[in-house]
Parts: sequence; structure tokens; C-alpha cells
Amino acid sequence: MTIPDHHLTQGERRVRSFNPHWKRLVVPFIALLLIAAASGAAIYFVPDTWEYASYARIAVVVIGLILMTIWSFVPYLQWKNTGYVLTTHRFSISTGVLNKSTDEIPMAKVNTVSSDQTLFERLLGCGTLTVESAGERGEIVLRDIPRIQEVRTELFRLLEDASDGEIDGR
Repeated sequence: MTIPDHHLTQGERRVRSFNPHWKRLVVPFIALLLIAAASGAAIYFVPDTWEYASYARIAVVVIGLILMTIWSFVPYLQWKNTGYVLTTHRFSISTGVLNKSTDEIPMAKVNTVSSDQTLFERLLGCGTLTVESAGERGEIVLRDIPRIQEVRTELFRLLEDASDGEIDGR
């Protein structure tokens, strides 16, 4: 989810658009594999001689699909529909599958930017970015930002350009 070009203001350009880090999809993927394996095993072990075997197999498939939807498909949709856009004028955060929520922080309002990374996140190249602004909400914590050091560097460069009056970053 990015900002369409027709929503950018005059002189504003997109610097970076990205989704949260792929590590958010590891647990849903493991759940998908385990549910598929368990469903396959349950279907295989239903005895053919049992009079309700076909109903049992249908029930296993339905329950498997429901579990896959809840534990794999919904988290994937949430990941896919969460987008971060860094432009020369603002930092935009869009979330939502059915309902869309967008937070935008103008570069002129950003006070502090900090990042945190665990050892595991350092190995993966992601982390938590905290952006403090002069607005009503004060502080926004963004977890699982990919290539966090590059994002942080670009954000600092854009903040410096905004404070120098070079809004379009050129």
C-alpha cells in the first residue's frame, strides 16, 4: 500500500515504500504447514469402512480451511496491507484490510527518531523505529521495519533537508 502519485503534493517525491519485515510471516507459514500436515494425516487415518467416513473427511477439510484462514491468510493480508511510505514531505503509515487507517507525520513536525534492534533483528536487518512528533499523538512506534538503518539514514537526511529549506531533497 503506497501513496498514489496523484496524492503527492507539488514538489513532493516518494523516497521509499515498504511493508513490514517478512519475519512477521514466519509463524503464519509454519501454521499453514502444520495445519496442512495435520489435515492430511487426519484424512488419511479416517477408516474407509466407517459409515461416516466421507462426513469426517469433509469436516476435517472445513476445519482445516477455517484454521488456515485465521492463522495464515488473515496475518498475510494484514502484512500485505500495512505499508510505510517515506516522501520528501512526510512519513505515512497505512494499515487495514477492510477498513483503512492512515497516519501521516509531516517532516517539519518530527522531533526525534530512534531505533532499537535485538540481536536476532540485527541478523535479519530489521528493528523497531520510534518517531516522536510535535503532533497530538506524540510518539509512534513502528515494529519490524526492514533495512532499518537505511530507513533511519534516509529519514535523518530528509529531516535535515526540511530544516534547511530544501524540501524536495535536491
